[in-house]
Amino acid sequence: MQKIKTTEAVGHILCHDITRIIRDEVKDAVFRKGHVVKEEDIPVLLSLGKDNLYIWEQKAGMLHENAAAEVLRDICKNDFMSAAPPKEGKIDLFAEIDGLLTVDGERLCRINALGEMMIATRHGNFPVKEGDKLAGMRVIPLVIEQEKMDRAKALAGNVPLLRLHPFRPKKAALVVTGNEVYHGRIQDAFGPVIADKLAEYGLPAPAKTILSDDPDRIAQTILAHIAGGADLIICTGGMSVDPDDTTPAAIRKTGAQLVTYGAPVLPGAMFLLAYYDNGGQRIPILGLPGCVMYAKRTVFDLVLPRILADVPITQEDISVLGQGGLCLECESCTYPNCGFGKQVT
Repeated sequence: MQKIKTTEAVGHILCHDITRIIRDEVKDAVFRKGHVVKEEDIPVLLSLGKDNLYIWEQKAGMLHENAAAEVLRDICKNDFMSAAPPKEGKIDLFAEIDGLLTVDGERLCRINALGEMMIATRHGNFPVKEGDKLAGMRVIPLVIEQEKMDRAKALAGNVPLLRLHPFRPKKAALVVTGNEVYHGRIQDAFGPVIADKLAEYGLPAPAKTILSDDPDRIAQTILAHIAGGADLIICTGGMSVDPDDTTPAAIRKTGAQLVTYGAPVLPGAMFLLAYYDNGGQRIPILGLPGCVMYAKRTVFDLVLPRILADVPITQEDISVLGQGGLCLECESCTYPNCGFGKQVT
């Protein structure tokens, strides 16, 4: 720090807060640490009794906290994101659209491990809405070495740490299987649940077909829906390992590439995901277990946002859901503001 006369402080950076106190009215910082003194600030500072100020002594190779925070902003910011102006060395990023946020956790950890700087984000692979805060970043000291920020940029590379994938409109088809439903012994309870889940993302209720447990006919119906323009197939019923549960076999009969049959998620262990190659377009086919019909949140809630954002899901993506894959089925559900699905990446 350097002590200088207030009248000579224009253009210099404050090293401490300047507080104004008016009895019964206000007690707050009128100028914050890091503020760059302007000509119009001088009368205000003098009126507060500040004939002298402690300012940052500018040195080559050092960055002020606001400039350093802008480096972290550029490391993180991607399309469909906006940044607030720097304030006290901190910058926040916000979503400009509804979509799926993904975070490169490995590079994020490397940068945070450098010390004297931090980037905090929302969990990746979860949906966000326009206006939601995505991340906040700042450096810890008032000034930091340029060399350290250059190291952060080198670790980040040319691809931002965050990405916001827009949700894409989907034409969904629902294939309900089960002799008990097909023959009218019970009513289909899956259809309304799936319609509600899709409606959370602004999608209309899917076209629905009810079939018996005939795997050939199920496979033919799935392919007919795809030929008719469906780009998301959801199958319900017949997903257990009982001999008369034939939906997984029917999905295989379509020629779709199986990603997983089973997921380390409760509720949702008997989940199936496959992709059908429709002339270069990969059509997701989901096999949903019975728990989706009655549980508030399940594996379906974890994968649906990725499907709607056209983010491919791999076997590894499913495997890592184990940590955080246990829903506690709280009486008052707060999802997604809970631990369900919050795996470490």
